[in-house]
Amino acid sequence: MVMEVFGVPIETVYLYGLIGSGAFTVLYLLFGDLLEGVFESIQFLHPTLLFSFLTFFSAGGFLFEVYSPVHGILAGVLSASLALILVTLLNVFVLIPLRNTEESLVYHESDLKGRIGTVITPIPEDGFGEILIESISGRIARTAASFDQTEIAYGEKVLVIDSVKGVVQVKKYNEFQKYF
Repeated sequence: MVMEVFGVPIETVYLYGLIGSGAFTVLYLLFGDLLEGVFESIQFLHPTLLFSFLTFFSAGGFLFEVYSPVHGILAGVLSASLALILVTLLNVFVLIPLRNTEESLVYHESDLKGRIGTVITPIPEDGFGEILIESISGRIARTAASFDQTEIAYGEKVLVIDSVKGVVQVKKYNEFQKYF
């Protein structure tokens, strides 16, 4: 007995579901940034998870119906269970770590205060130069101005005092000065 949904064989329904969810997944990959704000408040219905579930469910249902002795409702339940497990693994081991990694590489202007850098373009008394701040996550090059209007030469160590409109205010750094 072949199971049908609205006169269409269930294998065809699973196949159309697989094709449709695959197409929506590709479209979401291409245009997903446009919809990012819409799904931000609903974490459990993230489009990536939803489309992945539908793809796994449709593929599992199609494979169970065509290549196994399991048919009908049992095939649907098994494919839904398998899809739920795979989507959970995808979320826990891929999506959550990626989301946390993106946030950990972001820095704010206020995070630069108190950091020590090296002058890579000399800073004149009343002009701008450039400094390089090294950290565990990489290097940050910033436009810099002298905090106390003194000239700072290439290669000097500087201390970031403040950041105003994207320009860091720096002062010559003397390692022994902090003890006296």
